[in-house]
Amino acid sequence: MHPERIKKILTRLKKGELTVEQAMAMLKTLPFEELGFAVVDHHRELRSGFPEVIFCLGKSPEQVLAIAQRILEQGSSLLATRVTQSVAGLIKEAFPEAVYHEKARIVSVSKGKPPKMRGTITVVCAGTSDIPIAEEAAVTAEVLGSPVQRIYDVGVAGLHRLLYRKDDLVSAAVVIVVAGMEGALASVVGGLVDRPVIAVPTSVGYGASFGGLSALLTMLNSCSAGVTVVNIDNGFGAAYAASIINREV
Repeated sequence: MHPERIKKILTRLKKGELTVEQAMAMLKTLPFEELGFAVVDHHRELRSGFPEVIFCLGKSPEQVLAIAQRILEQGSSLLATRVTQSVAGLIKEAFPEAVYHEKARIVSVSKGKPPKMRGTITVVCAGTSDIPIAEEAAVTAEVLGSPVQRIYDVGVAGLHRLLYRKDDLVSAAVVIVVAGMEGALASVVGGLVDRPVIAVPTSVGYGASFGGLSALLTMLNSCSAGVTVVNIDNGFGAAYAASIINREV
């Protein structure tokens, strides 16, 4: 945190040396808090509309707890991804209001009023094995303020299951499609709707799927206009992008 720099900006504003717009532009770069092992960005919500998110893989439980504490102390909502059950237990012990979404591997604490959204984000997944990544996307979108509709286990091996839900698909503001194996579902959905489609390849599949690379390449080569692709297993990234699209400006 840099309280003296913030104080100087506010003093200049009171003196009329800065306009409100100029002061806001300067404050958008402040403050951040150095913890030694992390630099917590407390003003990310002011700049981008959503608070900083903790990616827990590779961090010790103590580091996760310390970052979460600093975020919550600022009055921001908490979203932590890729949380193991043991770390989730520690977070809930320290912050009883925290919710652990086990399938999504997410811990969340909602504070304040969520931003206004245009409509519903629909999360579609090809098979039951893709549900953990689909849930990461769905829960992230919900925590960021969007209503979410889930359509699961509707892969192209049984296309009639997807077509049965066509009315639900076309009513969405944004569609997130999660699929492993060959990843064809994103192209099919893209051909059915006039909404943005965000494709998430998963690492689900047999050996020749190469840990999701096959699905990634299929989605990148989609002939359906309006399909964009995030990285393998990145349900969080898809939901974050969908939430930006869905947010009222």
